[in-house]
Amino acid sequence: MATNNPVIQLFDNPTQRKDPVACDSCSLYSLCLPLGLNNHDLQKLDQIIDREQRYQRNDRLFRADTPFTALFVVRSGTFKTTVAASNGREQITGFYFPGEFIGLDAIYTENYQSTATALETSTLCALPFTRLQTLGADIPQLQINMLRRSSKELASDKNLMILLSKNNADARLATFLLSLSARFQERGFSTTRFRLSMPRKDIANHLGLAVETISRLFARFQQQGLIDVAGKSITLVDLPNLQARCEH
Repeated sequence: MATNNPVIQLFDNPTQRKDPVACDSCSLYSLCLPLGLNNHDLQKLDQIIDREQRYQRNDRLFRADTPFTALFVVRSGTFKTTVAASNGREQITGFYFPGEFIGLDAIYTENYQSTATALETSTLCALPFTRLQTLGADIPQLQINMLRRSSKELASDKNLMILLSKNNADARLATFLLSLSARFQERGFSTTRFRLSMPRKDIANHLGLAVETISRLFARFQQQGLIDVAGKSITLVDLPNLQARCEH
């Protein structure tokens, strides 16, 4: 793709579509960096954002160990990040939904630490990091929001470590479903009914379980009245008992 934009060049297969929607008109405004900025500062931030990069399923956003040039915010769809495990297989380290940042762990090393791939047709905003740093020097609130986002990423990493330390497969899946519920609630969506954009094999990989185990757990949870599954759509029927599975 012919372009002089270094942010765009690291993308593998994007189809660009510019969108004039500004930050203060975006439905994800309360989940993103602009929160708390005045109109003047918001206009400055708007000017550095490269909006609406569109990706199809399996398109890569960036690869592990490529130079870090930008942070990304998911506008629609879902992405996953993967790293190469010691046995040569890929390990899924996270799933990213609208309003969530991808690439925060690359700030220190200046290289992306994972490979990010679209799980479905998705769009995002790119924030060139050099320009973001320059802007942050003039807008303290922007730096504070960046620290909050980084802190949230660290908390998510710790939660994943705790999740994977659970020997009980039921607890792993129950915790995963409840974490999705909380993230959808943060976005103003239903806490009990949502769509799983990731395939079962990706959930199994993320939770350190076999695909067959995940399939059996979904079937068992449904039989026990904890959830109701219809294709990719899932309803959390019994939240208290799901929570109890996490605690056990």
